[in-house]
Amino acid sequence: MCVAPDPGKVRLRVATRAVLGVALAVAAAELAGLSLTASITAGLAALLALFTVGDPTVRRQAVTTTLLPLAGFPVLALATALHGLPMLRDLAWLLVVFAGVYARRWGPRGHALGIFAFMQFFVTQFLHALPAQLTELFTAVLLALGAAGAVRFVAWCIERRVPPPAAPAPLPGTGLDRPTTRQAFQATAACAVALAAGQILSQDRWYWAVGTAWWIFVNTASRGETLVRGFRRVVGTVTGIAAGLLVALPLEGAAAPTAVLVAACVFGIFYTAPLSYSWMMFFVTVMAGLLYGLLGVLHPGLLLLRFEETAVGALGAAVGVALLPVTTHAATNAWIQRAVTCVHACTTAAARRLAGDPHADPAPLAAELDLLLARARLTLAPLVHPLSPLRARKARARRVLALLDDCAREIRGLAAVAADPDASHDARLAAAAWRVEAAVHALVPPGAPARPEPATPGLRPHHPGAEAALAHLDSLERALVDLATPLGTSPRAPLVPAA
Repeated sequence: MCVAPDPGKVRLRVATRAVLGVALAVAAAELAGLSLTASITAGLAALLALFTVGDPTVRRQAVTTTLLPLAGFPVLALATALHGLPMLRDLAWLLVVFAGVYARRWGPRGHALGIFAFMQFFVTQFLHALPAQLTELFTAVLLALGAAGAVRFVAWCIERRVPPPAAPAPLPGTGLDRPTTRQAFQATAACAVALAAGQILSQDRWYWAVGTAWWIFVNTASRGETLVRGFRRVVGTVTGIAAGLLVALPLEGAAAPTAVLVAACVFGIFYTAPLSYSWMMFFVTVMAGLLYGLLGVLHPGLLLLRFEETAVGALGAAVGVALLPVTTHAATNAWIQRAVTCVHACTTAAARRLAGDPHADPAPLAAELDLLLARARLTLAPLVHPLSPLRARKARARRVLALLDDCAREIRGLAAVAADPDASHDARLAAAAWRVEAAVHALVPPGAPARPEPATPGLRPHHPGAEAALAHLDSLERALVDLATPLGTSPRAPLVPAA
């Protein structure tokens, strides 16, 4: 729960850079003589720019950051203009929700622009911004994006040395079967329910319910994932409220200690986000309490209302996910099939490389497999959750995860052996590769996407340099054969180990 590896200290550096970027944005707004509302807007805009922009190259990240105002400014202007017209304001926000989720079909850039647009509407409600403040809000956002860009792309460009991994392509589909189209309708329905219920609780702080429903749908693809994310958001919010009662209330909005604690929360958000949604929400909730303290409106009743609005938003997400649902079983099978197909492609590439083909390189495929397994692990998370009552499916999911991890370990070892220039040809590799291919075909049904590769070229007889590769191939074959048991039977049947 509290300790996790951080290879290359990437999370540590990204979190530290985020603190610097947000601090610089707020400092720039203060030096420009902007109001407290505009300074908070600047800080939140910088946080969003650093958090949401995740294109695979630095150049594309810079372009996306430059495009953020094009998505955010019209929404910011619309939200302030409709501030005193509740019916039109609510309808406009739901349209922004639909468009923001639908934009994810254009990859990381659409994802970032959609989130930024939604959050500009949210920030307007959070700060109760009015049309008269629009000019300084625009100025604050521009200063924030400039500060964030300067820190990220000039002063400390971590991504030049450690490129971010490319996210796997979404599952295929057409029409309402497309993940983005389906989720756009789901998220809009969820936010509509959250909006209505949130306004019943409070006419001033209802927007927290809408924000909760929106963020629960970010980076989820199945009914189970969405429900688990909602549970984790509530857990993080409850613990954050408790911390806020102990930390934010006693400060009573004192500027210096509040600034230090907000910086700590920004660090916590970025440092824990890749690992735990609950921890991230803990820091988000504490930061929100601190900002309310700066605005002079913090009191225990407000924190209680924050919890109630979060619970209502999570309920709205549960209602939304019932619309056009994607079951956990269907999503899991699809990602596992893609992972197994990638195992086959990586095995073939490694065998060709060991046979002397200089153009075959299993390393990129091994990296892709890690991403696919991370996505499959996320999809399986609802089944292995401690509160899941489905014991048979939980046991099956844990077995599948263990075997997939075995496959990934053997693939990484095989890729490392193939990269060794001393590794030589061995006729036994061809037979081992064919056995792996047969195990793959037993798991992936006809019609599933595959990567056809030419047959392995002429291999020379026994050589000690190929022993390690053979060991990896044999272990990989056993893991794939064992996967047939949990994947080939009914998900509700008891898991019977293979003989």
